[in-house]
Amino acid sequence: MTKNATPIPKGLYLLGGFILLAIVVNMIFFTVDETEQAVILQFGKFVRTIREPGLHAKVPYPIQTVRILDKRVLEYDSEPREIVTGDKKTLVIDNYARWRISDPLLFMKKVVNEAGAQTRLDDIVYSVLRVDLGKHNLDEIVLKRGPIMDTVSEECTAKMTEFGIEIVNVRIKRADLPEENERAVFERMEAERSRKAKQYRAEGRQTATEIKAETDKERTVILAEAYKQAKTTEGEGDAEATEIYAEAFSQDVEFYQFWRTLQAYNKTVDNRTTLVIAPDSPFFKYLRSGARK
Repeated sequence: MTKNATPIPKGLYLLGGFILLAIVVNMIFFTVDETEQAVILQFGKFVRTIREPGLHAKVPYPIQTVRILDKRVLEYDSEPREIVTGDKKTLVIDNYARWRISDPLLFMKKVVNEAGAQTRLDDIVYSVLRVDLGKHNLDEIVLKRGPIMDTVSEECTAKMTEFGIEIVNVRIKRADLPEENERAVFERMEAERSRKAKQYRAEGRQTATEIKAETDKERTVILAEAYKQAKTTEGEGDAEATEIYAEAFSQDVEFYQFWRTLQAYNKTVDNRTTLVIAPDSPFFKYLRSGARK
C-alpha cells in the first residue's frame, strides 16, 4: 500500500457487513402467510411441508429451496359445454368447481402448479358431469340438481385425490338448451299449457253446468212446493169463504138471489154495452119487478 492511498471508512465496512448479514438471513429464514403453505426441497427432493404461518428457517440456497403454494379454496370456472341427458335432450352446461391443495408434495409431482391443476380439473369434472347427468332426464336434473351435484362432487374428489387436490364442491351456474332447440321446447311447453288450460276450462264448464242444473232442479222443486202450498191455501180460503157465504145467505135466499143478480148487472151492463135478449128473460127479473113497483 502506498503512502498516498485513501483509507476505507469504517462505516463502509459496517454497511457491507449489514448487507451480507441481510443476504444470509434472507437465504436462511422465510415467512409463510396465513393463506399459504410451503414445501422444502433439498436438491429437488422433498424434505418437509410447512402449513403453519410465521417465520421459518431452512438451509441456505442452493442446498434447500422453498415452494410456496396457496392454502385457500380456489375456484375453477369452465367454459359452457354441451351434455346429452338421459332422455336424449341436449343441454349447454356452465359449471364451476371449488377446490384446494390437500397434498402439496403430490400436487407438485403430478400437476406442478395451478395451471396444471386447472387442466386436470377441466378434463375430470367435465367427464364426470357428462356421465352423471347422462343418467338423468331433463326434469330430474332441474328438480334434483342439488343431490346430483353432490354425487358429482364426491366422484370428482375421488378422481382428483391422486393429484393432491380436494374438491370442495361442483355446481352448475347455468343450464340452457341449444338455441336451435329453444323454440321447439317453448312451443311444446306452450302447447302443453294450452292443453291444460282447455282441460281446466272444460272441467270448469262441466262443473258450472252441474251446479246450474242442480240449482234449477232445486228452484223447480221450491216453486212447485210453493205453488202447491199457495193453491192449497187458496182452495182452503175459497172453501171457507163459500162456507161463510152459504151460511150467511142461507138465512135469506131471496136476498142472496137479488144480490148475485145485481153483481151480474154490474159486470155486464154499462153505457157502452148493448144486450140483445128477450124481455121476459129471467136475467131482467128484478128490473121488471122494479119497473112495476
